[in-house]
Amino acid sequence: MLSLNLNPNSSNCSSDDFKFPVFTGVYSLILVTGLSGNTLALYVFLRLTHRKTASTVFMVNLALSDLFFNLTLPYRISYYSQREWKLPAFLCPVTTYAFYVNLYSSIFFLTALSVSRYLVILHPMWSRRAVTVRKALCASLAIWTVVGLSCAPFLQVTPSRRGETYHCFQQPSFMTWRQILRINYMGLLLGFLLPFLIIVACYARVVCRLQTTAAGLAKNGAGGRRKSIYLVAFVTSSFLLCFLPYHLIRTVHIHLMATNRQCQPLTALIHVLNVASICLAAANSCLNPVLYYFAGTNFRKNAKMDKLFRLRKLSTARSANQDNSSATPLQQPI
Repeated sequence: MLSLNLNPNSSNCSSDDFKFPVFTGVYSLILVTGLSGNTLALYVFLRLTHRKTASTVFMVNLALSDLFFNLTLPYRISYYSQREWKLPAFLCPVTTYAFYVNLYSSIFFLTALSVSRYLVILHPMWSRRAVTVRKALCASLAIWTVVGLSCAPFLQVTPSRRGETYHCFQQPSFMTWRQILRINYMGLLLGFLLPFLIIVACYARVVCRLQTTAAGLAKNGAGGRRKSIYLVAFVTSSFLLCFLPYHLIRTVHIHLMATNRQCQPLTALIHVLNVASICLAAANSCLNPVLYYFAGTNFRKNAKMDKLFRLRKLSTARSANQDNSSATPLQQPI
């Protein structure tokens, strides 16, 4: 990714060796938790959830986006553990592309989920016609298309050669830092700031409505009110903990590179913060299943019902085996 590290070819003022064990450990943890959590989420949504809603559609697409990124993590782990790119060259741009597609599709799907919740709470009658599964599918398709095309330039990234080894996630050879800076500001404004302002505006109205407890309970029920509070808390936390630090640090980092200030004392600190912010941004892909469990009543109920069904089935099978083993030879079936 463009903002992954300081360009070691341009300066010897700082070392980026510390990032290799950090990324190896963090990505390994995200792979295990994210792959299992998002696979389980898709199983519950697609196999166990019979009544689909607009929120279900957005959560399914969010889980697919996270799973797409999780499946590319072994390539990142391989690179950072070996400290060089030994995989086929085409996997470098695919892995870079997957990170940015997951980053911005997650932001837009969380925004769509927040807007739909806002409409359901503030405009319950009108939302029955506006917030439908079909319209949610159309919105999801639009998000995939816009994000996929916007991130397409990252598919041109190729491994860069440094001595006898190849490296990925470096500054693209076909772009200058100033060009990257302009692209960064577009991503910052349209991919983060605009969705964040929309979410803040929606949740400000939602919180004001939910503060009137009687009205909230009458329209949504205690369960619906609690689910809305969980959604507000989780999405806001995701933006503040995962997306905000990444975009701020990335902007400062690229600005330092574009203005040739690689050797200033601030650079070393920004370099460390840059690595930490990337870890936080990537961790969002394994945190979203928490949203599904606490903010999705149907998800939690269907997961528990499936667990009970499997335990009951296992108990029945064990009882049958015990009955067969306790029977006398004459009673055994032929």
